[in-house]
Amino acid sequence: MNFEIDSGWKLHPVGGDTGQAYMGIRAEEKLFLKRNSSPFLAALSVEGITPRLVWTKRIGNGDVLTAQEWLNGRTLEGDEMSSPEVAQLLSRIHTSEPLRSMLSRVGGEVITPQILLENYENELPNDLKNHPLLKNILISLKSEVDTMRLVTPRVCHGDIYQKNWLLSDQNRLYLVDWDSAMLADPAMDLSMLLFQYVQSDGWNDWLEHYGVVATKELIKRISWYASMNYLIQTKRHHQESRFYEMNKDILKLQTIHPVIQDERD
Repeated sequence: MNFEIDSGWKLHPVGGDTGQAYMGIRAEEKLFLKRNSSPFLAALSVEGITPRLVWTKRIGNGDVLTAQEWLNGRTLEGDEMSSPEVAQLLSRIHTSEPLRSMLSRVGGEVITPQILLENYENELPNDLKNHPLLKNILISLKSEVDTMRLVTPRVCHGDIYQKNWLLSDQNRLYLVDWDSAMLADPAMDLSMLLFQYVQSDGWNDWLEHYGVVATKELIKRISWYASMNYLIQTKRHHQESRFYEMNKDILKLQTIHPVIQDERD
């Protein structure tokens, strides 16, 4: 990382997909440093959704560097994702008008079901295009998109998996890594979380902690986004030649698709 050499900071890379995150240590101070974070981070810090933002500065190469307090803690275990605390924090995010307003002001993209379908079909490899199961699911999703109830786009994290949930030593829960943030139907985030971490017989209770009733209409939207998310993930894994992960996605789609069929019947 290009950083001011005379700054006195010692940098240690930390895990992440972008390779732009570091633990910075100077004297007794320890911070989480990241290049080119979303300007949305400031609003998330104010709301207590992410660890406190300490400062933001532009460095010599033009990149913007953000510094957040370094918190000792851990990421959540898979079975902890079904907890009421996760449901309640996600509800706070989805229902926050200040967060929605701020993400809109900083250029947050509005993602609709139609856009997701277009993104999936754009330059879709032939072997995925002609795959019987994937082809059948795409036809089903297209047939339902115009009948889905339109909802006001809300702040969605877009990468809601357990690696991005931080539980501090002070027992404070945070959701981090907002690079995929968007304005969309909250059912998009819910679909990623519920199908990945919560048994179907526990959905009603989890959604009650989230603050809604598990209506047939809501479950239909959650199921639609679950299939859409896994289609897009299948395509990405194919593009990256990660075929083992791609086949796991297809197996997951085999379990989700009957849910959609049941909701349509």
